[in-house]
Amino acid sequence: MTFRSGFVSIIGCPNVGKSTLVNAFVGQKVAAVSPRPQTTRRRQLGILTTDAYQIVFVDTPGLHQPRHKLGEFLNQEAEEALQGVDVVLWLIDAVDGPNEDDRRVATLLLSTRHLPPLVIALNKIDLLSPDLVTLKLQACAQIAPGAECFAISATGGTGRETLLDALLSKLPEREPEFDEDQITDFYEREIAADLIREACLFHLRDEVPHGINIRIDEFTERGERGAYIAATVFVERESHKGIVIGEGGSMLKKIGSAARVEIEAMSGRKVFLELRVKVEKNWRDDEQALRRFGYKIEKKRR
Repeated sequence: MTFRSGFVSIIGCPNVGKSTLVNAFVGQKVAAVSPRPQTTRRRQLGILTTDAYQIVFVDTPGLHQPRHKLGEFLNQEAEEALQGVDVVLWLIDAVDGPNEDDRRVATLLLSTRHLPPLVIALNKIDLLSPDLVTLKLQACAQIAPGAECFAISATGGTGRETLLDALLSKLPEREPEFDEDQITDFYEREIAADLIREACLFHLRDEVPHGINIRIDEFTERGERGAYIAATVFVERESHKGIVIGEGGSMLKKIGSAARVEIEAMSGRKVFLELRVKVEKNWRDDEQALRRFGYKIEKKRR
C-alpha cells in the first residue's frame, strides 16, 4: 500500500478557524482557540497519522495589518510558513469574507515565489444559507483563480472529510516525518502557556487580552499527585493588572480554574496551577522584551 506524507500550511486572516480546524483534524486539542483574533502567536504543528498517511498541519498566526512589533512577528511567522510545505490551505470566513483583508492575503499568495498547490476552504458555512454559500464559493474562485475551493464547517464537520481527501491527494509518496504517536511539536509547558492565555482571552475585557503574555516559571512532575505549574501573566499597563487580578483575586482565580481544566484534559493528569501577575510596559513594541518572551524578531535589511 502506498504511504503519503507531507506538510500543509493553514493560513488566513485572524479568527477564521485555523486552530479549530487543526484540532478537529488531529482529534484532540493541541492548539489554543478563542473568539478573539490573534489567539495563535507561533507556528505549531498538528500531526495526523494513520496506516495510509501522515499529514502535518502547520497552524499559523492570522495575517493582518500590524500595529506593533509583535504584529510584525505574527505576519512573519505566517509568511514563512508558505515555504517548504507541500500544500497551502487558505481559510476564509464564510460570514465576513472574501473581504479586503482576504484580498491582501491573495496579493501575498500570488506574489510568493514557488507557491505550493493552493486550496481554499470557506469555513463556517453552517452560519449561511446554501444559496449564499454558493455565491461565496464563486467569489473565492475569483480571488485566486486556479485554486480548488471547498465549503466546510470546522466545528460542525461538514465538508471536512472531502477537504482532507483533497489535501491528501496532493501529498507526495514518502515515509512519515514523525513517530505515529506524536500529535504536535509543542512541549506540554508551551501548550500550557497557550491554554492559560486562552483562558485570559475568554474572560477579560476587550482592552486587556491582546496585551497579555504568559511565562511558565516552573513545571514540575509530582508523581501520582500530577504536576505543579507556576506561571506569570504579563500585562502592559498597571491598570490592567488590577483587572486581571479582580476584586479579592476573583478574576485570576476564574482564569486559573478554566486554564487548569484545559491543561488537565490535555495532559491526562491532575494539575496544580499557580498564577501571578506582573507589568511589562508596552512589551508588544519592545524588541528586547519580545526576545525575552521567546519571539524571534528579525532585523529588517536595509
